[in-house]
Amino acid sequence: MNKRQIWLTLITLALFAAVPPLTVILDQPFYMDVVARIMILAIAAVSLDLTLGYGGMVSFGHAAYMGVGAYAVGILSYYGMDNGFLQFPLAMGASALIGLVFGAMSLRTTGVYFIMITLAFAQMLYFLAVSLEEFGGDDGMPAMRSEFAGLLDLNDSMQFYYLIFACLALTLIILHRLVLSRFGMVIRAARGNERRMQALGFSTYRYKLTAFTIAATLCGLSGALFANLNEFVSPDVMQWTHSGEIMIMVIMGGMGTLIGPVLGAAAFLLLEENLPEWMELVMTNAGEHWAIIMGPILIALVLFGRGGIHALFIRKGKVHG
Repeated sequence: MNKRQIWLTLITLALFAAVPPLTVILDQPFYMDVVARIMILAIAAVSLDLTLGYGGMVSFGHAAYMGVGAYAVGILSYYGMDNGFLQFPLAMGASALIGLVFGAMSLRTTGVYFIMITLAFAQMLYFLAVSLEEFGGDDGMPAMRSEFAGLLDLNDSMQFYYLIFACLALTLIILHRLVLSRFGMVIRAARGNERRMQALGFSTYRYKLTAFTIAATLCGLSGALFANLNEFVSPDVMQWTHSGEIMIMVIMGGMGTLIGPVLGAAAFLLLEENLPEWMELVMTNAGEHWAIIMGPILIALVLFGRGGIHALFIRKGKVHG
């Protein structure tokens, strides 16, 4: 990260931190929920950026790990175990394990085959969730808010918001340190020329598998937070369309930048929540074909903003280092 990127990151986090008091002053609590949702999806998008933006691994099933994290919270809650100190590590651990298994098989392929096998694995988990009638099947299941032994009350919207904020900030710090480490350099170099890295003696498969597993783990964290926010879990969270949305957030914001996917998540969700009146009318009338209208809008944003939203800020010098 250069100085401008650091300033952009700090300003973005400062704006997120300022949302709760602003919503209280303006008496608009709805927006705190919207920004909390943005930050949760930003964690998922940033985790995908590790594999997509830095590793060049186009995974089309990333939402599966978010679903695993959400279901870990939901299933434990179903059995009356609402201890967050149990739920969150289990959600991340289960996502890590599945990411390790899926990655071990997927990374033996490349190109379009890699994309298709990650999609196939994600759909396999989706249909598994649909078949679990005990846990609501296609209708989903309720989930109680996690308890943290009196240290945190997630039923308090302010405390829950700042927990999500802390998770996002910690995710950015960890991945920032990771991509600047020797490990991150190997991942980025392998994206450019994997054969050369192998010739230099690096086991690129192991490095990529580690990155894939770390990304799945962090996405599992976003899933656990997502289940708590909605107090509900359903198979829809791991649908392939959700994976596509997370990928769009990364591309819109700027791949390989860390803060870019956060900006992309904010832009994507705010675009959905605050459409102009005429556009909202058109998309409402389009019914289930709303994506036909949303799609060209997103394509135009990507084509006319090379490098994503992040690049627009950096190039135009809106953030000074």
